[in-house]
Amino acid sequence: MTTLFTRLQEVASPRIGLGAMNLSHGYGQPVPEAEAVRALHEAFEMGYRHFDTATLYGATANERVVGKALAARRSEILLASKCGLFSDPQTGRRTIDGRPETLRRQCEESLERLRTDHIDLYYLHRWDKGVPIEESVGALARLVEEGKIGTVGLSEVSAATLRRARTEHPIAAVQSEYSLWTRNPEIAVIEACREAGTALVAFSPLGRGFLAGAIQDPERLAENDMRRSMPRFSTDNYPRNLRLLAELEAVARELDVTSGQLSLAWLLAKGDDILPIPGSRSIDHMRENLAAERLRLDMATVARLDAIMTPERIVGERYGEEQLAQVDTEAFA
Repeated sequence: MTTLFTRLQEVASPRIGLGAMNLSHGYGQPVPEAEAVRALHEAFEMGYRHFDTATLYGATANERVVGKALAARRSEILLASKCGLFSDPQTGRRTIDGRPETLRRQCEESLERLRTDHIDLYYLHRWDKGVPIEESVGALARLVEEGKIGTVGLSEVSAATLRRARTEHPIAAVQSEYSLWTRNPEIAVIEACREAGTALVAFSPLGRGFLAGAIQDPERLAENDMRRSMPRFSTDNYPRNLRLLAELEAVARELDVTSGQLSLAWLLAKGDDILPIPGSRSIDHMRENLAAERLRLDMATVARLDAIMTPERIVGERYGEEQLAQVDTEAFA
């Protein structure tokens, strides 16, 4: 069986991949298509090989732009997408649906949008708690047998759900929010991944821009920016979190790197099986993030960073109540 790590080696991929979501979804108005295509071309030229998208992002628009930009480079990249969570283009309402017939239909539609005959890594974006995880994973296993996807992944699941899922089919990767200010995978998921050689793909490794120092005042974010609904970015909580950022930035200055690069290097130091996928709307920031691949932190620095961003010091939940109810991940007390 081709593993995720084998595929990464085949395309000479750095461990840092690119989350394409930001170009179409979540952070204000989408980037115009021509600019988004150019950004993805530049990302490939600077060395990115692992590209991550989803049916949800931009109500399918993100898959379309990734397909348009990278179809000619298809054999040279690791392409990841997701199913089971989608957005109504008219209402914007999010729906979780893990029924086998839905996952098959979404996969076939994604293949068309991505202009390819297979997707290397296909995630169940959210576990539909009304459908046994074994049933959803079984449907994805059949897509593997048919050659439509290469490997199966899960997103935002607990260790217990991962262990259930892999009784049905091997799980190549679990995608979880993981960064200095979101340490939840350390509770149990990383250990469960390592039991079976499953990669942990870290989304939002820069804390949705927080760790890169990109947000000084959340009130200045666009009205439709998803961070406005996240408790950590609230008027009451954010100033307290900024104090932790100041400590992180002090360490970064000592090492002559940016706080974002330091945050990515911290993740890389957590294990070869941790694969960060920072997203950005800026070509310069994409280049800055990829440069973190060359950084090597000693264990004393890792421990120092661990102490700055302990879960007890972070103020506010990572999601609002509605989104927290849609995930299956462990949470700190």
